[in-house]
Amino acid sequence: MTTRLVGPFNRVEGDLEVRLETEGGQVKAAYVNSPLYRGFEPMLSGKAPGDALVIVPRICGICSVAQSAASASALRALSGLALPDNGRLAHNLVSACENLADHLSHFYLFFMPDFARDGYTGRPWFERVAKRFKASSGSATADVLPARAEFMHLMGLMAGKWPHTLSLQPGGTARPLEQAECLQLTALLRAFRRFLERHVFDDSLESVGGLASLSDLAAWRQNRHGDLALFLEAAEDLGLDRIGRATDVFLSYGAYEEAHGHLFASGLWRAAQGHPLEPDAIVEDLSHAWLAGDTSSPAQGQTLPLADKPEAYTWCKAPRYNGGVAETGALARQMVAGHPLIRELVKTHGGSVTARVLARLLELALVLPRMEAWARQLEPKAPWCHHGDLPDDASGTGLVEAARGSLGHWLTVKHGRIANYQIIAPTTWNFSPRDEQGTPGALEQALAGLPAPEAEEPPLLVQHVVRSFDPCMVCTVH
Repeated sequence: MTTRLVGPFNRVEGDLEVRLETEGGQVKAAYVNSPLYRGFEPMLSGKAPGDALVIVPRICGICSVAQSAASASALRALSGLALPDNGRLAHNLVSACENLADHLSHFYLFFMPDFARDGYTGRPWFERVAKRFKASSGSATADVLPARAEFMHLMGLMAGKWPHTLSLQPGGTARPLEQAECLQLTALLRAFRRFLERHVFDDSLESVGGLASLSDLAAWRQNRHGDLALFLEAAEDLGLDRIGRATDVFLSYGAYEEAHGHLFASGLWRAAQGHPLEPDAIVEDLSHAWLAGDTSSPAQGQTLPLADKPEAYTWCKAPRYNGGVAETGALARQMVAGHPLIRELVKTHGGSVTARVLARLLELALVLPRMEAWARQLEPKAPWCHHGDLPDDASGTGLVEAARGSLGHWLTVKHGRIANYQIIAPTTWNFSPRDEQGTPGALEQALAGLPAPEAEEPPLLVQHVVRSFDPCMVCTVH
């Protein structure tokens, strides 16, 4: 048995190390390590509840709006406020902008450049991929960065700034729009649609979002020249639709609140069936984290560092749902929501690298038309925010969907001050360590059994599987 340490994998946020135990050129076991402690949760103790809206978004510069939305939702649960329609639409638009921009960055800047590595020289698609996606020289960067920057003007318009906006409030948004600004919003969404339809899909968003089966996808790929088609060609050649399977248990808190329900429903997908979400089934296991305490509900959990703890190997906790491992992210959202293409793909091959990347790109095609509809529903003269007092003693939970998956904030207030604040980030679910039963987390299971040739550093397929989960460790250790 040989031990190899690979990483760091991230290029922007935080560090990630993976310890591989290999034998005969194959991964026998994987141990995922988040080697950084930050301690945002203890920082919040004793603060006024409203201070969370300022402090919590600083956890991450990529998904700060998601952190803000979860905090506002937890405070809304305390206050009993309801969002006015404009406030709900504004929350959706700002959250969707951050999530779609994250999907775009992951695909163009983090995932696809790995196909341009020298290890793939000679593959039939290599020259085209390298010309398009090779880091620092590929043509895709010049296309995607201006389009992403223009799309992110939505944040300046509706949230004042990004990251770390203060516009999302428990009762709505602090940034109402005038009619002229609504027209500006419509124009920038239209420009982003043009970019997606020209470069990513080579087709209309509605056509891509309507793909309902693997045979539909195979037929659609013919004569397409967009970047999705190029990804599918490389992924098929490497067999990535059969690689990277975890538990095939998928969790979603529900994304984008509509007048009735969510655009993407909440729930759990397990054993090929959907189940209603039961927040009380969530616990955090600390057995292999450098943290003190026992397994408990996040509402009663603690974040107390214990750096010399035996058997521990990460600062990441191990969330469990009814005692089991669950995967979260765009693939989980679309499995729970019931997208027919994604469900057939997982039914055929299981959760995989291809399924995770395809689900993210499908969300680009599915969500932008809804953003256009939400923008049309805004009424500048109607209320944008409701106001109310926070109670001195109460508990509340905020459950939202970030780009990477399910994000939860659990808040307890006593005597007008924060008594406890616990966060479970999406990457905490996907990159969790073993629990007290020794059950590996989702990524740890997905890596077991992969080829890991000594000549590859890091092993190419290991790298694809890790990136398919879109790691962000600063949120994980918050």
